[in-house]
Amino acid sequence: MLAELGKKLAEKWLTILVLPGALYLAVGVAADLLGHTHAFDAARLADRVGAWAKAPALGVFGGQAVLLAAVGVAAAGVGVVAQALGSLVERLHLAADWRGWPAGARAWADLATRRRHARWQHRRELARRARARDHIADPGSRPAALEASVEARAAAHRVSTEEPVRPTWSGDRVHLAALRVRRDFGLDLAVLWPHLWLTLPDLPRAEVTAARQALTRAAMLTAWAVLYLPLALWWWPALIVAAALALTGHLRFRAAADAYATLLEAVVRLHAGDLARRLGLDCSGPLTAADGARLAGLLVPRPLPSASPSGTAPTLPA
Repeated sequence: MLAELGKKLAEKWLTILVLPGALYLAVGVAADLLGHTHAFDAARLADRVGAWAKAPALGVFGGQAVLLAAVGVAAAGVGVVAQALGSLVERLHLAADWRGWPAGARAWADLATRRRHARWQHRRELARRARARDHIADPGSRPAALEASVEARAAAHRVSTEEPVRPTWSGDRVHLAALRVRRDFGLDLAVLWPHLWLTLPDLPRAEVTAARQALTRAAMLTAWAVLYLPLALWWWPALIVAAALALTGHLRFRAAADAYATLLEAVVRLHAGDLARRLGLDCSGPLTAADGARLAGLLVPRPLPSASPSGTAPTLPA
C-alpha cells in the first residue's frame, strides 16, 4: 500500500509541479538566448544549447546527474510558486470574502461589484421592456418580439442570474447555489455541506471532487500566465503565451465554476432529505422548506451555556 501511495504521489508531483516547471525553465532559457531580435531563430538556439552540452562538466555522469537534479529542483520550485499563485487566483475569482480584503483590493472589488450591479440592472430593465413589447405586439410581429425578449434575458443572465453581490461572474455563480438553497429550504450551505458530505455516496462525491479539481486546474493556468508574463521583457512571444494561458484559464474557470455550483445545488436537492432522515426527522419524499427549517435547527450549533449563578463556568469535556 505504501509503495502504491508513493508511486501515485510521485506521479502527481511530476505531473503537476516538475513537468510544467521544466517547460517554463526551457522557455526562460530560450528567452535569454534568443531575445527580441532572434525570437524564432531555431538554429541559433540549437547552436547555443549544443555549445553548452559540450562543456567538460557535462561529459561525465556526475555532472549530468547534478544538472538533472538542479533542473528538477528548480522546476519543482517554480511549480510550487505557480500553485501558490493559483490559490490566490482562485480566491480572487470566487471573491467569497472580498469585504475582508486589504483596503486597495477591497476598493477595487467594491467598484467591480457596483459596476456589475449597474450593468445587470440596465440589462434587466431592457429585458422587462422587451417582455412588455412581446405582450402587446401584434400577431405578425410576435416571433421577432419574442426573440428580442429572449435575447434581452440572456444578456442579463450573462452578467448574473440574480442580483450581483460579488465582483466576478464565477463568484456570483457559486454564491447563487448557496442563495437558492437558503431561499428554497432555509438552509445555510456552509453549515449544511460538511454534514452532507460525510453521508454522500461515492458517485456524487467523485463528481463534486472532479468539479472542484477542475476549478483548481483552471486557476493554475492563470497562475502560469502570470509567471510567463515577465519573460516577455526578454522574448516577446512569451506575451502571446501568457495571453493564451490567461484567456484559456479564464474561460475554463467560468465553465468549472458553473459546473461546480450546479453540482452543489443538485447534491443538496437530491441528498439533503437522506441526511434529515439519518438525523431522525420524519422526512418522506423530497425535502421541503418545513423539513429544511427543522434540519437547520439540528445543524446550527447551540450557544454555550451561560455561567452558573455562583459565577463559575460550566465544566466542559477535555
